[in-house]
Amino acid sequence: MTNEEICEWLAAHAEGGFQKFTSGLIPGSDPILGVRIPALRGLAKQLAKEDWRSWLAGAADDSYEEIMLQGLCIGYAKAGIEELLEYAAVFIPKIHDWSVCDSFCSTFKTAAKHRERVWEFLMQYRDSPQEFEQRVVAVMLMDHFLVEEYTDRVFSVWEELRHGGYYRMMGVAWGVATAYAKFPEKTHAFLLDCRLDDATYNKAIQKMLESFRITPERKQVLRGMKR
Repeated sequence: MTNEEICEWLAAHAEGGFQKFTSGLIPGSDPILGVRIPALRGLAKQLAKEDWRSWLAGAADDSYEEIMLQGLCIGYAKAGIEELLEYAAVFIPKIHDWSVCDSFCSTFKTAAKHRERVWEFLMQYRDSPQEFEQRVVAVMLMDHFLVEEYTDRVFSVWEELRHGGYYRMMGVAWGVATAYAKFPEKTHAFLLDCRLDDATYNKAIQKMLESFRITPERKQVLRGMKR
């Protein structure tokens, strides 16, 4: 598909009411047209089966949906890990909101097949001055690295993500809460001696208390661990 065809497709699938709803959920994002994520995923899968390289080379960045499509397409595309990481490196600086960030991270499932190489790639963003580049690290580790052999390394990196922005904080807190649901004993030990800033730590505790995956008994202990 050409950029013109994609623009026509987006216009045909845009919903005014959904545009207003989404704009309220994603403050500060690129202009939002109002196309639902499942529809964007369907189009991204189609693009990934076509000449996605040529499309990405000239893809427009004029709207939230166009940028979302790029991230989803990279996630769905079939190619070697080095090539996909080259495209990811071009794409990541375009991320301006939590929705594009999280959708890209969850869709980049090839990370689980190449963990050590993707880990190496992600570490270049660990000290980034850009909030959403640090959130990419936080969420990508949550999505694809919460396995026994990586959890300690994941915890260490989450401690090092220090950007003061709200969305970096929420990304790390979400990750820690997810880790607790999967590895409660190991994550509990981490919480007892971690270097997370107080805001991130307390937000992680809050998210654990809201989780349906954590037992009431563990939640009772967590309530007494707030800073």
